Amino acid sequence: MFAVVLLCGILAPGSTAFLWLFPKFPYTQPMKYACHLFTLALLLTPPQREQTWTANIGQIRQASRMIPGPAPLRINVLKFAESRRAKKFSVKGAPDEPSVQARTVFQIMYADGYVMLDSGMDQQVHNFFGRGVAEPFDPEAAKQVERAVRGARAIIVTHEHGDHVAGVIHTPFGNELASKTILTRDQVQTLLTNPQMPEIKLTPEAASRYHIVDYEKYLPFAPGIVLIKAPGHTPGSQMVYVVLASGREYLFIGDIAWHMDGVRNLKGKDAPWIQEDETTLISQLSWLNGLSKSEKNLFIIASHDDEQRLDLIKPGILGSKLE
Repeated sequence: MFAVVLLCGILAPGSTAFLWLFPKFPYTQPMKYACHLFTLALLLTPPQREQTWTANIGQIRQASRMIPGPAPLRINVLKFAESRRAKKFSVKGAPDEPSVQARTVFQIMYADGYVMLDSGMDQQVHNFFGRGVAEPFDPEAAKQVERAVRGARAIIVTHEHGDHVAGVIHTPFGNELASKTILTRDQVQTLLTNPQMPEIKLTPEAASRYHIVDYEKYLPFAPGIVLIKAPGHTPGSQMVYVVLASGREYLFIGDIAWHMDGVRNLKGKDAPWIQEDETTLISQLSWLNGLSKSEKNLFIIASHDDEQRLDLIKPGILGSKLE
């Protein structure tokens, strides 16, 4: 099943990753049609869930070497907006003190192109998160994100919330970006049936334009990049492991924790406006906590931790602008 999903999903003839690996493959329309039918069938099949979430960093590293080719060279981050909320909402039991949640995207640079991790959002979608309160939004930075996603070889998202996925849905360039955007089956199911906001709702017709994949645990995506299934914050949440040619490792955890104190202290969020699988999230936080102590070459990155973003830019672990 895994092999068939891989073929008719991320490695379907005509897909971004397939063309990356096999640029001269003579794929045909019937082949593409068959894979589209298989993808639709996947959407109608109930996903299988483990009783307890687990992951293995050794297996993830092995998967990162499965796709041949030069590894990525560096990773950039750009903050384009922020939300200002008390830290107690981000980390259960934290003080009722001001805290900044950065809205970010990441750019994984190869010698001959790049992959975008998350896609940004426009002002209209950003306003949703303020819940009636105007919050900082940088139009120029948002334009930089828009240019970057349009220039990417491929686009992946950590999960199906508006601040991560709206840039490939609520945009005048939606059709252009869909052809190189990879969404998981669980992400698409949420966007079809229970989107966070109306602006990111997909119709079945719109969903068919994206590359829809499914995988059990890990999915080698490109040289040095592995997707890790991690439902909990949302049904379609996933972590993204990246290893550079230098050997430096990154693990992008999306919104599993909004602040790295959640990982350090094994504390979930205390935000009444979200619904999460808290049991699964604690399992994920426990695994991440263990990695943070044992893997000194691995940088675990939370999308919204503004303090961590600044700390990683200073020594050059993350670049401070998009290329």
